[in-house]
Amino acid sequence: MYPVEQEPKEKTILKLKLNTDPRWVDIASKNIEDILVDHAYCEQKAASTGISLIVKYPEKTRLVDELTELVAEEWSHFERVLHELRKRGHELGRPRRDEYVVQLMAHVRKGGARERQLMDQLLVSALIEARSCERFKLLWKHIPDPELSKFYYELMVSEAGHFVSYVELAKEYCDKQEVDARLQELLQIEGEIVTNLPVRDDRMH
Repeated sequence: MYPVEQEPKEKTILKLKLNTDPRWVDIASKNIEDILVDHAYCEQKAASTGISLIVKYPEKTRLVDELTELVAEEWSHFERVLHELRKRGHELGRPRRDEYVVQLMAHVRKGGARERQLMDQLLVSALIEARSCERFKLLWKHIPDPELSKFYYELMVSEAGHFVSYVELAKEYCDKQEVDARLQELLQIEGEIVTNLPVRDDRMH
């Protein structure tokens, strides 16, 4: 893994501590069927996460409204990835365990104030969106398929917006300074998780 450069938007918007190992995009572009299958399930899980938060916190009007839109967008992304798979003669396949998400979700604190749990859930969701955005940018810039390049550019922009939405929702319902401090903690944790995971050719994360 390499330190995030000073100029790209990831530094100022997504705040990621580390860039993806550059080997990832090279091997991912050679295994696009596996990447698309994994990506489809990432979008499905993102939609499911939004629904779960709505069900758990129905009294929070802004959260319900914003996540309702986000869920619809994530599901439309799932449909678009499925279309890209079918267009290339591939089927959806079975989901795989996402070790990145599993390890990150393990840092959502249990017990304590309900708002603290909400903050952690929102910030972890934000980081998953941020990492997806960073990887979509790599695919947009380097994948040889021009149609998929355009596709991943569009999704990159969308995922950046989702990152911002999740962080803003955390600040809507929790102390802003506490959110900023916790986000920095989780960013450090996220970077360590990415550093320690193997570079896989069949995973989006």
